[in-house]
Amino acid sequence: MKDLIITIFGATGDLTSRKLLPALAKLYKRKKITDQMMIVALGRRDYDTNSYLEYMKETSSAKLDVKTLEKIVEYHQIEITNLSDYKELVEKIKCHKHENTRELFYLAIGPELFPIVSKNINESKLVTIGNINQSIIFEKPFGHDLESAKNISEMLWNYFDEKQIYRIDHYLGKEMIQNIMMVRFANRIFEEIWHNRSIKSVKIIAKETDGILGRAGYYDTSGALKDMVQSHLLQMLSMIAMEVPLSYHSDDVKDEKIKVLKHLSFDRDSLIFAQYDGYLEEKNISKDSKTETFVFLKAFVNTPRFKGVPFYLMTGKKLDQKESIIIIEFEETSEQRKWNLPLSTNKLYIKIAPLDGVGLVLNSKVPGLRDDVETVELEYCIACHAVGNMSEAYEKLLLEVTEHHKSLFTRWDEIELSWHFIDQIKKYQKDPIQYKDYEDIKPIIFEMTKEEMK
Repeated sequence: MKDLIITIFGATGDLTSRKLLPALAKLYKRKKITDQMMIVALGRRDYDTNSYLEYMKETSSAKLDVKTLEKIVEYHQIEITNLSDYKELVEKIKCHKHENTRELFYLAIGPELFPIVSKNINESKLVTIGNINQSIIFEKPFGHDLESAKNISEMLWNYFDEKQIYRIDHYLGKEMIQNIMMVRFANRIFEEIWHNRSIKSVKIIAKETDGILGRAGYYDTSGALKDMVQSHLLQMLSMIAMEVPLSYHSDDVKDEKIKVLKHLSFDRDSLIFAQYDGYLEEKNISKDSKTETFVFLKAFVNTPRFKGVPFYLMTGKKLDQKESIIIIEFEETSEQRKWNLPLSTNKLYIKIAPLDGVGLVLNSKVPGLRDDVETVELEYCIACHAVGNMSEAYEKLLLEVTEHHKSLFTRWDEIELSWHFIDQIKKYQKDPIQYKDYEDIKPIIFEMTKEEMK
């Protein structure tokens, strides 16, 4: 009998090969997860387990530990849209579980299949509504606007309890995203100055050097605003701007993030939408597509703590470097003007990718006889000090689900409010300007905001 059974719908897909199987193999091999586990890989192709794993090894862009996976994976052929095919699956799982077995059902499938698969899961009694040992997991996008997001959630609530639903935003599994609250609330030097009297601005940046990488079908109906701002960037913003939670349990943290999203506004004159040169030549992209691959906006969190502080959000593809970073810029001190030197503002860098870490920029005297000044960065590179021990986001997220922890997963009201914010921005969206590289966009941002962007 197994203590953990993970059933993957869409087990022959890219998400499973690149993320899910590598993460589960590492958790099992490192004994971070019970050794009494089984992965049921569902697909309609005529494989046995060995030929399935061989196919995944050949097609995956990630390295698969097939020797480990052979111990825990069983392939099961099924047509997931056909209810009658579920009978054998139900019997298979029943034979391997006991009363307290943790059962996870990962929907690694397109959202268009959610309704029929959820209905079949329910009608076959594969999952019983309200049974907290049985959980449904699925990825963003959680809809393409507020109305579609509501439709998805209302459909799921017909078959599952909200406590059984885990919505994955993989950014929340990244090491430094998890560390934001620790940096804020476990260090007095930051806790004491985390307000509008000390903070001048906040920049939240997610740059990519790649284009759409063959994801035309998804990306052209989404764009940078829906793909990145609605989820990743707003999640980071809410963690930076939230009040101190009553506790660090999931619902208390989410309650404070919700208050941020409720008080969020944006400057519509600051909006920049752009599209990289060559996007219209990408495979399966319409020649008249108006989809943006770059977004910039200035937002405000209208709470007593942050009222008046601009939050600059920027994300885009085909830019100068791959980087995800949060920059907290602090106000000048009252003493700075007395020095009559070119002093800079202090900045806190929360570095999320490619290397996780924290940096603090200070003013310092240049060694020597003259009173020259330089900026110095005190830096801690988490990734550099954790060689071999850095976990992938999916390792952390999957482990959290097995242990019934929901802190790193998005609650419905977070999704609702973030889509409401994005829908408001969409009302003012213009045709995208064209850019060859990041240098084309920087002057436009500066002209609008008088702010230099990294």
